[in-house]
Amino acid sequence: MQKTLEITITPSQIDNADVILKALSKAAKLDTKVITHYKILKRSIDARSRNVVYRLQVLTYINETPQVIVEAQKEVKINPQKKVIIVGAGPAGLFAALQCIENGVKPIIIERGKDVKQRRRDLAAINKQGVVNTESNYCFGEGGAGTYSDGKLYTRSNKRGDINKVLQIFVDHGASEDILIDARPHIGTNKLPHIITAIRETILNAGGEIHFDTKLTDLIIEGGQIKGVEINNQKEIFAKSVILATGHSARDIYYILHQKNILIEAKPFALGVRIEHPQSVIDSAQYHCDIRSEFLPPAYYSLVQQVNDRGVFSFCMCPGGIIAPCATDLNEIVVNGWSPSKRNNPYANSGTVVQITLEDVQGYDPLRMLNFQAQIEQAAFEAGGGSLVAPAQRMVDFVENRLSLDLPKNSYLPGTKSVMLDNILPDFVSNSLKGALPQFGKKLKGYYTNEAILVGVESRTSSPVRIPRDKDTLQHPQVEGLFPCAEGAGYAGGIVSAAIDGINCANALINF
Repeated sequence: MQKTLEITITPSQIDNADVILKALSKAAKLDTKVITHYKILKRSIDARSRNVVYRLQVLTYINETPQVIVEAQKEVKINPQKKVIIVGAGPAGLFAALQCIENGVKPIIIERGKDVKQRRRDLAAINKQGVVNTESNYCFGEGGAGTYSDGKLYTRSNKRGDINKVLQIFVDHGASEDILIDARPHIGTNKLPHIITAIRETILNAGGEIHFDTKLTDLIIEGGQIKGVEINNQKEIFAKSVILATGHSARDIYYILHQKNILIEAKPFALGVRIEHPQSVIDSAQYHCDIRSEFLPPAYYSLVQQVNDRGVFSFCMCPGGIIAPCATDLNEIVVNGWSPSKRNNPYANSGTVVQITLEDVQGYDPLRMLNFQAQIEQAAFEAGGGSLVAPAQRMVDFVENRLSLDLPKNSYLPGTKSVMLDNILPDFVSNSLKGALPQFGKKLKGYYTNEAILVGVESRTSSPVRIPRDKDTLQHPQVEGLFPCAEGAGYAGGIVSAAIDGINCANALINF
């Protein structure tokens, strides 16, 4: 007999099997001797009261021995005559490739950036020298933006596809099994490169191809049908299907499509700053303590507020994290955040952004939201004085319209410069943030403080352009065989939802 039971465990006893067994016995109203085995299905922290606990959902075996089912590994045979070009080696591209292999289709991945090992050098140059390689950076390269920006796997995309399949693939390639049960699964920037490398080896060993330093420079289209791609302005690769999984920062792709009169659309996005606190402030507020227990992870928060009918919300919160420079072009400032697997840095940061609607940027140009985004990033670069030094301001100073006389220590390695962020952000963004931050302080004790720093700008929360596609076939309505995919096309937001969309596109092309 099997039962799924809900129990609570104190943080200090979360790994104590005897305590868990007794809690299951009490919940089932049975003697511990009849509980022969248990498996934790879900694990989450409940900090709503002063006594913080773990809530566990546990599959409990009663007078029954669990059967070990060993699934025979399916022999996959790729048909070399049936191939697809996948543009981009982020989560969407990699998972599309894995699904293509499962379906017997040969994937040919082209990636403008470098592999994860070579990419590290370019990230070091960004952080230490303020030098941006426009083809290999935090956004471009093997694994995409997710590889070096945290690996948060939380998603609400339950109806889009099989989340557990995505998580299991990560586990099969080296991720901890904890991601299968944690309410907010997280891998960590320090571990992701090894996992991405393992996924690459799976693709190559199955007969797929991956080409780095290979940039899409044109699409080959004849009679409304995709025929292939031009790469690096000199070579052509042919296939009757192309999955366009280029991510939200590959602006040149939108320009290529626009110049070829292929339909694209302006899309709302969000804009703001990255806010960093001492992690101890967030721990104290969330766990109702002066010092966080060693048995609890660094605390997380999620905040949202309506200000004059405009949403302001936290985004991509990184406990024990670091603010990273994520520019993809020269003369721009873009910030993001990431955490190592242990989340053991002394700061907590989160994007804090304001909804930007199509009505905020007048006109009919499908690239107008992208151009607006770029203008703000360039203004931030100018305000910081160059070399990726980011404009910044203390939180209360920002709300009360004061230039900060100094700035607190922070994790942003290229450095920060005290400025009036009002001079960079549009008025409606500044005013919305100023209305929301004190309200956030009422929801989260200690949040509204001048010890917190606002670093600008957080502008790449999602793509400002959508590449339309048919709901059923997932193909572009004008170009047969072209499959716009994931974040860069406006259909995903985060590693898991992008991976699911990659799988969906790979399945869709089978019927094409």
